[in-house]
Amino acid sequence: MIRVVVSVCVGLMLALAFWATMTRRGSRTELLSSNPLSTATASRRDFVRTLRLHGIVEAVQAFTVTVPRLAGPAQTGPGMGSGALIITKLVHSGVMVKRGDLLVEFDRQTQIKNSLDRKAEYRDFEEQIKKKRADQAAARAHDETELKQAENAVETAKLEMLKNEVTSRINAEKNQLNLEEAIAHRKQLQETFDLKRVAAEAELRVLEIQRDRARDAMLFAQGNAEKMSIRAPQDGLAVLSTIWNNSRDQMAEVLEGEEVHPGSPILQVVDPSSMRIRARINQADLSYLQAGRSARVFLDAYPGIAFPGRLDQVAPVGITSNFSEKVHTFIAIFSIQGSDPKLIPDLSAAVDVELEHQANVLVLPRDSVKSENDQCYVDVKNGSGFERRLVKIGSRSDYEVVVESGLEAGAIVLRHIAS
Repeated sequence: MIRVVVSVCVGLMLALAFWATMTRRGSRTELLSSNPLSTATASRRDFVRTLRLHGIVEAVQAFTVTVPRLAGPAQTGPGMGSGALIITKLVHSGVMVKRGDLLVEFDRQTQIKNSLDRKAEYRDFEEQIKKKRADQAAARAHDETELKQAENAVETAKLEMLKNEVTSRINAEKNQLNLEEAIAHRKQLQETFDLKRVAAEAELRVLEIQRDRARDAMLFAQGNAEKMSIRAPQDGLAVLSTIWNNSRDQMAEVLEGEEVHPGSPILQVVDPSSMRIRARINQADLSYLQAGRSARVFLDAYPGIAFPGRLDQVAPVGITSNFSEKVHTFIAIFSIQGSDPKLIPDLSAAVDVELEHQANVLVLPRDSVKSENDQCYVDVKNGSGFERRLVKIGSRSDYEVVVESGLEAGAIVLRHIAS
């Protein structure tokens, strides 16, 4: 009796399992045939095959403002450590500026003080040189007078020598001795005065060199003070650049009161009427791209906006990949037709380059086509089910295919969408 009960229970369980399995299969078939997301209708329309690239928006005409590099000796003072400058005024990003408008101003107190100090130092050396020249002129006049007296003494001694024929021998010897002493004294004075002239010229030259160095330092300081204010060289849109910020430990736009280092690009003044995209092309796609191809540009920050574009040029020399020397990428420049306030530099963008365009062809989603043994087929709806049908596929894109034969417009096919 127990065996009979067990057999009946097992039979009921198997029957329930079979019924549940068939119910799920039927439900899935019904769902696939009724769910519009799992089917597609073959239709005749234009087929476009594109290549998607990614790049950055940049201006065709732009003036980049960088933190100035100070000329002359190493600068020291408040806010001058390691050559860093403190921003005291900064234009806001997105503001339209006119030529001559102030873009950025740095703390100039140190440079102004340095300029005044160097100017005072230069003037001090100028006064020292004037005084030195006056002193040397007076000394030269005194020396020339003394030398003239020595020459007169020599001439007087020579005249006394003429009396030697009529004077005593002792006087004649005295006259000869006086002449020799006068000549020796004159020679000594001449040599001393020559040495004094050389020394005086050297002293003056030292002061002149110091004066010239002070003048250069003064001019450097004046130029540095002028560099503390940067004005717009053209009309355009001010766009702040994103740079590494040490105080905030992140990439960010600079703010007033922050320190920035020489050479850092802090903003651009761009002409918003002319923008372009700088994108990178894989070497495998290079053969598809020639100058003049049309494209559509999409901004990642504004998904709903698209701009017509055109490929203007491709760099003739590639860039070696960091991961493999065999992989190269090439820079491509796409011009953007039209302008928009949202088109600003440094925005990331996607570019769809049109590689192929066929008009009025039969198109299906790519995921509705299956391949098996080098043949393509689709599952076409037939009544409440689907039947497999061979088709000939032509051009393909990432999302669509062109059906050349084997299927008619209006046919409903099953899409093999991965869950």
